[in-house]
Amino acid sequence: MSTNPTDRVIPTWFITGANRGLGAAIARAALRAGFNVVAAARRPASVEAALGGDHAGKLFAVALDVTDAAQVRQAVDGALARFGRIDVLVNNAGYGQLGPFEEIADEAIRTQFDTNVFGLMQVTRAVLPTMRAQRAGQIFNISSVGGLAGFAGASVYCASKFAVQGFSASLAPELAPFGIRVTSVSPGFFRTDFLDNSSIRYGDQGVADYADASSALRSQYDGYSHQQAGDPDKLADALLAVAADPRPTVHFVVGADAMDITRQELDRVQADIATWADTSAATAHA
Repeated sequence: MSTNPTDRVIPTWFITGANRGLGAAIARAALRAGFNVVAAARRPASVEAALGGDHAGKLFAVALDVTDAAQVRQAVDGALARFGRIDVLVNNAGYGQLGPFEEIADEAIRTQFDTNVFGLMQVTRAVLPTMRAQRAGQIFNISSVGGLAGFAGASVYCASKFAVQGFSASLAPELAPFGIRVTSVSPGFFRTDFLDNSSIRYGDQGVADYADASSALRSQYDGYSHQQAGDPDKLADALLAVAADPRPTVHFVVGADAMDITRQELDRVQADIATWADTSAATAHA
């Protein structure tokens, strides 16, 4: 898939959650590269405020709640009517449900999965017929290092991101025959508003045994908010480089912290395999 705007066909990027954070940074990078950008968010006015202007007609802001099937279809149809194709899909919309598992209500868990998992799948389903017809495309599913390693106080959020990892890893070989690449993007901590109240929700089912842990979790993330080491603009530039690279990879772990955490988790998995290797190997029929 060519992502060079000097080619005859200008690539079109469809980005969800494009009004702030990583989504806005990716949209800005794509626009700087000369690409068409469909910037989707619940409030299109917030996209225009974040990105400014129409960038010589290359920016198309659309209303999109990824959990609304009709709105997903309308947004994709609008993108195709405007630009005629979708070359890159960035499934970025999402938020974090944090807190000890027992303090998070069932409804809150379902809402987390509706956005982070089922909404992502819904947008992907709407875009795939176009990419299959093109016999080309790139899908970036924005996961998290929390989709590769678990963190205390983030069981629900991590479960949703582990689901994104599994979906991406399984979808990649399904779509490869059609020239469509799928990459799960696993950032570490990047300096966005992800850790403030606009993107984080905490469990509200207070359990006394978790009082200290819940308080410490909030203090930890409040203190880290807007102090993260990762630069969203550099992540966005890296994503454009991955899209242009001919080597398809299912995983893109982004940030020195994310790479360190992932390596440590892989070491733990290898150690666990070794611990039970003999017992595990003895489970086949005689």
